[in-house]
Amino acid sequence: MKKKIGITAAVILGILAVCYIGFAVFFQSHFCFGTTIDGIKVGGCSTAKVEQLIEEEIGGYELTLVEREDQTETITASQIGAAPVFHGEIEELLAHQNAFAWPVILFGKSALELEKTVAFDDTKFSGTIEALSCMQEENQRKPVDASCSGYSAADGYTLVPADYGTTIDETALKNAVAEAVEGLEDTLDLEKSGCYVDPAVGDDDKDLLAVIDELNQYVASTVTYDFGDQKEVVDGSTISEWLSVLDGELEVDEEAVLDYVKGLAKTYNTAYKPKTLKTSYGPEVTISNGAYGWKIDTEGEVAQLLEDIKSGKSVEREPVYSQTANSHGENDYGNSYVEINLTSQHLFVYKNGSLVVDSDFVSGNLSKGHGSPTGAFSVTYTTTDAVLRGEDYATPVKYWMPFAGDVGMHDASWRKSFGGNIYKTNGSHGCINLPTSVAKTIYNTIEKGWPVLVYTLPGTESAAQLQQDVQTVIDLINSIGEVTADSETVIASARSQYDALPDSTKANVTNYDVLVAAEASLAQIKAAGEQTGM
Repeated sequence: MKKKIGITAAVILGILAVCYIGFAVFFQSHFCFGTTIDGIKVGGCSTAKVEQLIEEEIGGYELTLVEREDQTETITASQIGAAPVFHGEIEELLAHQNAFAWPVILFGKSALELEKTVAFDDTKFSGTIEALSCMQEENQRKPVDASCSGYSAADGYTLVPADYGTTIDETALKNAVAEAVEGLEDTLDLEKSGCYVDPAVGDDDKDLLAVIDELNQYVASTVTYDFGDQKEVVDGSTISEWLSVLDGELEVDEEAVLDYVKGLAKTYNTAYKPKTLKTSYGPEVTISNGAYGWKIDTEGEVAQLLEDIKSGKSVEREPVYSQTANSHGENDYGNSYVEINLTSQHLFVYKNGSLVVDSDFVSGNLSKGHGSPTGAFSVTYTTTDAVLRGEDYATPVKYWMPFAGDVGMHDASWRKSFGGNIYKTNGSHGCINLPTSVAKTIYNTIEKGWPVLVYTLPGTESAAQLQQDVQTVIDLINSIGEVTADSETVIASARSQYDALPDSTKANVTNYDVLVAAEASLAQIKAAGEQTGM
């Protein structure tokens, strides 16, 4: 019994050995059962059979193109003539197979990978690519760069997203498809593979986003100008008109800013503009000459405004002035000023609406053409112990307060009297000569920039002045004497000075009839001369 069992076992072992050896020999030229190559079951297949299986697999190959805007297309192996190219790779895999380890492979499975070389027909390939729907001109929308929106009061400046379009980069597409086919990929995402012509400026462009941020910082600024009871506001709606983007850089139109500042100056500057003064005598006068008043420093204000805008902050301030005045009210000189009436030769100094001092003075000598200027001026500076110099004089004064170039107020200790008609023949070189005590009081009251309002007001002459003027006219008429052709100058002077008298005093010219008769005689002499050709 034992002998039979041994014989049976030996037979079985022999059979197994024969099977083992037989399969080992078989697997010298075939792949072991349980073997796959790139997922293809090739167990028991020869290299020729494996090549056939791979050819069949590639023959049914399809590549799906995933395009923008949810579009897809398919390229098949037959369309491009795709076929595998073998260079002994399968034989090499088989050669590395241990045929005698086939039981292990059978139960352990063997998953092999093969670097396949896929070839395709270049002509078919190019034709298939060019025939794709995504390659047709009517289906390609050109990309549009991301940009900055116009200004909105609600949102400021915002990003206008780029339109990435659907324009294909043909070279990139062909390279990507070729690579995908060679790798037998199932899908090709054209977006991820860089097959599109993208805009030069995308939604994430750092320079564009930085410019938008900068624009929004500028328009977030608010500059409120204080003009007393009136305000002017520069906010985003105005600032945005001055901003632009050029070559990716924010540009500020400084000429437009300058125009705006000039507009402010035109509206609010009061320098060189006529001023109305209710005089200490009652009537109002209009003073049209002189530089006193508010004056915006346009260059300085443009620089400050640009700085304020760039800060992105809100500020309230006065403009940058090159000169200022006392008040933004109806009268820029306010209620502190020097009032000088050249007609009456009398001045008044007011501080905060209260009279500080008033006095007679002597102004510029009319007979020598040194008349004092009228106008609205401001005190240039004040000083003591000055020496006033001219072509033919050097005069020391204790209190010197210039207001119109080299014309100013000062003490005149050499004078014994002030007021009246002194100025007409014995006046100053243009300055306002004052008693020393009055000059001192004014010096201690006013300061640099103080308004000085100089005017004439016929009818405000003193009685003494008027009587002197009447007597001057009477004397001039009496000097006419016998009328000849040479009398024309003195007659014209008498007529001019008579006409300049207030109507209320003309009746006091007791020899006016002599002037009328002289004018008549002169007219006859001139007429006779014309008839005789003289």
